[in-house]
Amino acid sequence: MWCKQFAGALLLLVATSQYVQSQQPSKVLCYYDAANFLIEGLGKVSLADIDAALPFCTHLVYGYAGIDVETNKAISRQPNLDLDTGKGNYRTVTQLKSKYPSLKVLLGLGGYKFSEPSIKYLTLLESGAARITFINSVYSLLKTYGFDGVDLEWQFPMNKPKKVRSTLGGVWHGFKKVFSGDSVLDEKAEEHREEFTALLRELKNAFRSDGYQLGITVLPHVNSSVFMDIPAIINYLDFVNIAAYDQQTPTRNKKEADHAAPLYELSDRVPGNNVDGQVRLWLTNNAPASKLIVSIPTFGRGWKMNGDSGITGVPPLPADGPSNPGPQTQTEGFYSWAEVCAMLPNPSNTALKGADAPLRKVGDPTKRFGSYAFRLPDSSGEHGVWVSYEDPDTAGNKAGYVKAKNLGGIAINDLSYDDFRGSCAGEKFPILRAAKYRL
Repeated sequence: MWCKQFAGALLLLVATSQYVQSQQPSKVLCYYDAANFLIEGLGKVSLADIDAALPFCTHLVYGYAGIDVETNKAISRQPNLDLDTGKGNYRTVTQLKSKYPSLKVLLGLGGYKFSEPSIKYLTLLESGAARITFINSVYSLLKTYGFDGVDLEWQFPMNKPKKVRSTLGGVWHGFKKVFSGDSVLDEKAEEHREEFTALLRELKNAFRSDGYQLGITVLPHVNSSVFMDIPAIINYLDFVNIAAYDQQTPTRNKKEADHAAPLYELSDRVPGNNVDGQVRLWLTNNAPASKLIVSIPTFGRGWKMNGDSGITGVPPLPADGPSNPGPQTQTEGFYSWAEVCAMLPNPSNTALKGADAPLRKVGDPTKRFGSYAFRLPDSSGEHGVWVSYEDPDTAGNKAGYVKAKNLGGIAINDLSYDDFRGSCAGEKFPILRAAKYRL
């Protein structure tokens, strides 16, 4: 009788343990690129500006540190902004934990925006002594300024841009690749893969006594299966942030406009260029769902439409490079959510013409691919624009996907590009809020 009672109790304990694990609160990683503080005008975003977002965040990732190529040390890219000898942002940002005790503040290192030569990151991996120097410098930054860990956005070589192909074309491309090979991004990829595993193992060992967190962000167009031994590295990581956005951009794909951050795979597209495809790659390589974070962008990508773009706006469509910059981000083909919102129909722009005329919004009733908006070129072929963007609705859909898949959480990239002033609908950080509520 006691055997049956013991077995029943054991089953109840296991079931309870599994339930508790499944009920672990989802992570909400909020990224803040401090370089946006240095922008003049509407794009300037300070730590005070992001304060209203922090109650919704479990982690704040302050970016971005870099690597000194001469010394192999982790360094601030903006010492006058970050260090105690300057404005002291490193210490200010970690002191936010006194106001928000449950908040973890991580140092972001590497980054996607800067597009540094990947050779710097690869060369560091090749030397055990260089790795030790790097690890010691990272540890010193965390310890000195009170960070809770680091998020590595290691800049491996990115895949070459690919044209969207039909199904037949995609099959032929795969057939050619088997026999002729594709362009070699890194001749020592296998070696660098093993050395990256060693770096993460050594970092985790160095962090263990202080309990520092270690995470990585898989940057867009970095092939995880080539550069990362997923089963080997996953035990060293507290999270893996999958940055499954910018699948198509007007700088990589100048002549072809398409959804920049689809949730699922569209027909006749390059396989895997979507959130679900990236997540499944990690899951099939034995990564626990609880460690996977889905990154949600707070921005849109814009192309110029031309006479060959057609009139329907349905992607993919011919385009003519990046669209004109917006007043906040001041970057061609790149718009914050607030900038996109201002271009959509509203009482202040419905009667405007030319470059100020509103875009036509096309929603996503399938909740699979994302929203886009466009304005056809005028009779002189000017002012045409097509924008793929994230909004509160699509962000909520991605958070719903994360919840349904029992993944570890979401990442908001970047707080600076969410509507931090509340200019669109009166509510600050609407993309962050919508995603958080869906979790």
